[in-house]
Amino acid sequence: MQIELQKLFEIVKEGGALFRNREEAAHIRVKGVSDYVTQVDLHVQEQIRTRLMQEWPQVQFMGEEKDNSDIDFTKAVWILDPVDGTTNLIHDFRQSAVSLALYEGGKPVCGVVYQPYTEELFHAVSHEGASHAKPDCGAYLNGKPIHVSGAQTMAESLISIGTAPYEHGYADRNFDLFKRIFLDCQDIRRLGSAAIDLAYVACGRTDAFFEMNLKPWDFAAGRILVEEAGGTVTDFEGNSPDFRKKGSVLGSNGKIGKLLVERYMNTFSVNTFS
Repeated sequence: MQIELQKLFEIVKEGGALFRNREEAAHIRVKGVSDYVTQVDLHVQEQIRTRLMQEWPQVQFMGEEKDNSDIDFTKAVWILDPVDGTTNLIHDFRQSAVSLALYEGGKPVCGVVYQPYTEELFHAVSHEGASHAKPDCGAYLNGKPIHVSGAQTMAESLISIGTAPYEHGYADRNFDLFKRIFLDCQDIRRLGSAAIDLAYVACGRTDAFFEMNLKPWDFAAGRILVEEAGGTVTDFEGNSPDFRKKGSVLGSNGKIGKLLVERYMNTFSVNTFS
């Protein structure tokens, strides 16, 4: 299987162009607490799925807005979030992205995060996937190599957080964690799109990002970006996250992620955020 990256970028950008349809963004269906889907989500997913199947029919497709119970993770699979940041899209907050990743045999091959409002396209090809996609492995922003930051201490770190808006029952524990980290770092940010947050870690704009109970499509592409940019992506206990199911995710430049796990995340048991 050979992935032509320029073709992949074209497919993702065409999907992202649909974000500007404010009429479709106004057609909203509630899936759960603070969990929404718009006609844009559905339209983007179907368009990208169709294009991917035309180009690479042998690859399975996993998307946020479909039943994924039939996915065989031992084989190649696309993992798509058509609109990462749907609440932002609804409010025209302009911090939403298309997030698309390819995994094969349980290993990352490549990932793309496209922010159509800024026309920033982040992509990464893993060392494992270098034989499938050209050019070389690594992480890039609009074709230029990117790297994580060199921050070494909490005091010099800008840290992005995710509030897990679908999990109101954990609000007290979550915001207590935010407060403790806020008091020790330079400042915190909340963008509302895990894909963009991880992309920002990859290019050094922030030093770490974390959120509980992210779904595979939320972090699959961002994980590849961070790791190929020289950072690390773990769960809240410092272990590799399972891309097949939801879980806590911590992406960082490496040093700051280790500090977060050791000083802050370890106050929560593995079952606190599940």
